[in-house]
Amino acid sequence: MAYRITEARLQRDNAQRERILELAQAQVAEGGFAALTMQGLAEQAGMATGSLYRYFRSKGQLAAEVFARASQREVDALGEALGAPGDPTRRLADGLHRFAARAWESRQLAFALIAEPVDPEVDEQRLIFREAYAELFANLLEEGVARGVFQVSQIHLSAACLVGAIAEALVGPLSPPARAARDVGETTLDLEQVSQALVQFCLRAVGAPLFTQENKK
Repeated sequence: MAYRITEARLQRDNAQRERILELAQAQVAEGGFAALTMQGLAEQAGMATGSLYRYFRSKGQLAAEVFARASQREVDALGEALGAPGDPTRRLADGLHRFAARAWESRQLAFALIAEPVDPEVDEQRLIFREAYAELFANLLEEGVARGVFQVSQIHLSAACLVGAIAEALVGPLSPPARAARDVGETTLDLEQVSQALVQFCLRAVGAPLFTQENKK
C-alpha cells in the first residue's frame, strides 16, 4: 500500500515552512541577504541544517521567496495608494510619500530589496517586481493623460523611468554608509527631504502641477 501524506502532516509542513520564511525575512531585515545563512536559520528554527532542504531546495530559492513576499507587500501598499479615488496627481504624490515612508521604516530591508547584490534567483524576482511597480504607474499615467493632468507620450517607458528614479533616489539614503552616518549623529538627508525631492521630480517628469503647502491640504 502506497504511503499517503495526511492532511494534518501537510498542515504541519506548511506551518513550518511559513515559520522558516518569517525567520528568514527577519534575518534579511536585520542584516540584508548577506546575513541570511542556512546554518543560522536552522539554529533559529530549532532544526538540523539539512532539514531546511525539505522545504527549500537551495538558499537561492529561499532568498527568492523572501524577496517576493516582502516585495509583494510593497506592491500592494503602493497599488492601494495609486488606485485610490481622486485626482491622479495627488494619488501619485501620496503613493511616492507612502513608498518612501515604508522604506524608511525598515531601511535595511528596503536597501536589500532595491540594491543589495543577491543570488541570481533573487535578481530574477527583482526584475519581475520592477515590472509590477511599472505596471501600477502605467495605469495611473494612462488615467492622468486621459484626464488631461499628465503630459506623457510614452506611458510604459515613462512608468519604467519612474521606477528607476525612485530606486536611485532611495538607494543612497538607505545605504549602509548613510545609516552608519545617522547612527553616529552626522547630518544626513531625512525622510521629508527625500520624499519632497522625489515627489517634485516625478511630478515634473510627467508634466503634472507641483503641490504647494496650500493645495496639499
